[in-house]
Parts: sequence; structure tokens; C-alpha cells
Amino acid sequence: MRFDNRFLYELPGDPETGPRRRQVAALWSRVAPTPVRAPRWVAHSADVASLLGLSETELRSEPWLQALVGNGVIPGMEPYASNYGGHQFGHWAGQLGDGRAISLGETVVDGRRWELQLKGAGETPYARSADGRAVMRSSVREFLCSEAMHHLGVPTTRALSLIATGEDVIRDMFYDGHPRPEPGAVVCRVAPSFLRFGHFELPFSRGDSPLLRRLVDFAIDRDFPELAEIADSRARDAEWFGQVCERSARMVAEWMRVGFVHGVMNTDNMSILGLTIDYGPYGWIEDYDPDWTPNTTDAQGRRYRFGWQPAIVRWNLGRLAQALSPLFADADVLRDGIERFGVAYTAAERANTARKLGLRECRDEDVVAIRDLYAMMHVSEADMTLTFSGLTDLELRAADDETAEAAFEALRDAFYDPSKRDAQRERWLAWLRAYTRRVGEDGGVRDAAVDADTDAQRRARMRSANPVYVLRNYLAQEAIDRVERGDHEGVTELLDLLRRPYEKQAGRERFAAKRPEWARTRAGCSMLSCSS
Repeated sequence: MRFDNRFLYELPGDPETGPRRRQVAALWSRVAPTPVRAPRWVAHSADVASLLGLSETELRSEPWLQALVGNGVIPGMEPYASNYGGHQFGHWAGQLGDGRAISLGETVVDGRRWELQLKGAGETPYARSADGRAVMRSSVREFLCSEAMHHLGVPTTRALSLIATGEDVIRDMFYDGHPRPEPGAVVCRVAPSFLRFGHFELPFSRGDSPLLRRLVDFAIDRDFPELAEIADSRARDAEWFGQVCERSARMVAEWMRVGFVHGVMNTDNMSILGLTIDYGPYGWIEDYDPDWTPNTTDAQGRRYRFGWQPAIVRWNLGRLAQALSPLFADADVLRDGIERFGVAYTAAERANTARKLGLRECRDEDVVAIRDLYAMMHVSEADMTLTFSGLTDLELRAADDETAEAAFEALRDAFYDPSKRDAQRERWLAWLRAYTRRVGEDGGVRDAAVDADTDAQRRARMRSANPVYVLRNYLAQEAIDRVERGDHEGVTELLDLLRRPYEKQAGRERFAAKRPEWARTRAGCSMLSCSS
């Protein structure tokens, strides 16, 4: 494995090494992970190992175990923590940085760049008052969700390994004065780049335009090499920002498609590559509620609730535009970039609407129809994943009462409250009749009928957009409970399941079931803190 570590060698660093807390004028600080006593494997992603050119034998060897938990390095690795700021819950928070993340280095494999980063590997200059460690529960969630999102088709960072440290970490899960020891763990996450909006915000906040200019040039050269052919630097900068906006739009559109709620969309948690990054208090929409957020810290304001995610990404892009403004003589260029977000998001949303409903194209009336469907799901407490999975499995033939009744009955198990379901029965039947007519029209039939070929094509389109399995909050918690008892099979079984989220897998029906009642209010299944 060849490491070139461009971030270290092309950008200014901190002259001081080590984890002493301090304000840092540069973009990174060298710091070694803190060793642990008794590391042991919990799980790894064979897919990510393959991307890195590692065989399972090599990855599971003693040198790699020690390197991926922070007890040593592979030749070429040069550990460091990077420095950035950010807006947290709408307010500027100043210097933040990698408080519990330490990058091992950048490697290039088959022409693709990958940065390896340990989360939970100990203190850094940016750890503030924390210990730089991570608990097992948050590490299981990050490991599994990174891989689950990739296989759902959502832009994301990846996860290579999950390793128990053999040491306890003291955490107060809900910040309510009840700390307790919990098992510690380290995740190795992998991405082409971990550059965040906050990396650009920090030098702007300090009035350091030369450093900002240097960072933008670096990001374009390393992470957007296709822009090198644009000779005019102003046009290149404008296109770069426009692409950041478009990538962010496509990312959040995919979140909305699968029902993912990030939970803490601060600007320091926004990737410049449009990747989902930092899996903290995330969650999955189960009974459809656009106002739901999984984050206890956000329980009152609900700033980062599901339905607001596109607007928050746009707001975050506005903060990035503000940070970049010293480099642009014409602010209209930045406004044009943010307009590209809106155009890209609308296009992605319409494409996803067509896919989720199994249509060849999305008309304006289809946008209205899916919004009506979401409204019905909300008021009747229908499970998002099960509703669309159930619609995918329907056999549609005629837009009549009999077909609608059969379809409504087939969706019965998608609802959490039978009384709410039954109260909305007529509304659902009307929607199902209209949907059947629209599918017939999509197949070129005007007599409110659907032929078998058209219906088969509809189902095939829907199967590519509507997952059977997602990382439901309670499934993740069950795996956490098992691993804390020393049973790792729950993690590996979920990892395998979520590699094929759009396929029904024999013998795994329980993983597609709706949330059990015991999980409605249980910690880890309903609401989570930033330590989760």
C-alpha cells in the first residue's frame, strides 16, 4: 500500500505535535493515537478491504489490527488530526477540528484515492474537554450505517473495520447526570476526502484569505481533478462551487428517498464531496413523520428534522458561500452556485418520485400524488419503508374498487395504528384507484387498465428505489446489545443483510418487519444523543 499523504505535504501544519488543547492557525496537527490494552476484532467490511487492495488474511493480521485500533502504524502512515470550524445548530462555534478522529494517511489504489481515519482513537488538540474515545454503541451504528448507505446507493463515507478496545469509556448518554462505564471501540472509516465545509469556514472567520485560497486550490486539484482543464481560474472556482452544490443536492435527495435522518447537520458535518459523513444521532423514518428528528439535543427546535433536510443543506451551502466570498469578486457567481443546488435537487426529487412510483417519467401531477401519499402516511401512521415495499409488490390490473380494496388490504401490515388506518380508508382507496390509472397511462393504456407487462416494468423500477431492508433503529440497538454481551454475530448478520437491501432474502423476513412496540420509546431506538 502506497501512502502519499497530500493533505500533510501540500497544506500548512501545526509546528507543535501532540494532543495538548490549543488554538491552531494551520490546517492540521500531528498527533499519535492513544494505545489500548486489549484490542479484538468485532467486524470488517470485505468490500472496503477490496477497494484498498487488502486480502482478508492481510487485513486480519496482527500489524493491521494494531494499526486500525491506534497501537501502531503501517509503513507510510503519518497520523494527524485536521482543523476546521463550523456552524452548530445555526450558530458559529469557532474552532472545532477532529476531536476524536485521527487520520492515518492517504493511499492511492488502482488510481483511486482513499483516506483512512480512525474514530475513537484518543485525544487530539481539538478534543476540547473530551477524551477522544468512542463507545461501542456509537461505533456499531457508524460502522453499519456507513456500509448500509453505500449499498442503498446513497453517497457516503465507508467503514473498513470495527475493533473493541478492551477498555471502558465513561459516558453520560443523555447528559442528565448519570454517567456510566461503557465498552470502547474504534472504527476505521474510509473516504476519498474528509474535507468539510468547516475547513473553509475557519480561515474565513480568521480573515486568513491566503490560507483559504490555498485550501480551495488544493481541494480542486486533489478532489476535483476534472476541473483542471478550465484555464480561467475564476471560471474554475465558480464551477467547483457549483459542483459542490449539486453533489450536496443529490446526496440529500437520496436521504429523502430512503427515509434517512442525519440528526446533526452542522456545517462541520458537511462533506465537500457531497458524501454523508459523521453518523452520530441519525435515524430512519419508520412511521412517516416529516417533523421527526432522532437527536435529543434537537428535540425542542427540531432544526434537523427529516422534512427540513433539503432546506438545511441549502442554508449550509450559504455559509460555505459566505466563507468563500473573499475569493469571488462577483457575489452573483456564488448565488448562481446555490441556484444550481435548487435545480439539481428538484431534478433528483422528480427522478426519485418516478422511481419510487415505478413510472417512466415524473409529471407535475405525480409530484402532487406522492405528496398526497406522504400526507396520508403521516396521518394514518404508516411505515415508510413497508408502504413503498408493499406498493412495489402489488399486482395492478384495473382502477376499480375491487383492485383498490385488494391493494389496501395488502398494505395492512404497514400501519402502526389500526384505528388511524381505518379512519383513512376511503382516502387510501381513492389514491390507489388514481395510482392504478396513472400506471395504465404510463404504459400507454387510456381505459384505466394495466397490462401485465406494464405492471412488471413498474415493479422492476420500484425495486431499484424502494428498499426492503434499512438499518432500522431497533435493529441497530439489538446488534449493540448483543455485541456488548460479547456476541458479534448480530453485527456481521446485519452487515451481510444490508449489502443487498433491495432483495428479499429468504429466512430474514423479521428484518423487514415494522418497529415493535417495545422500541417506540426505548433509548437508542427512538431518540439518541450526540454521544450515540
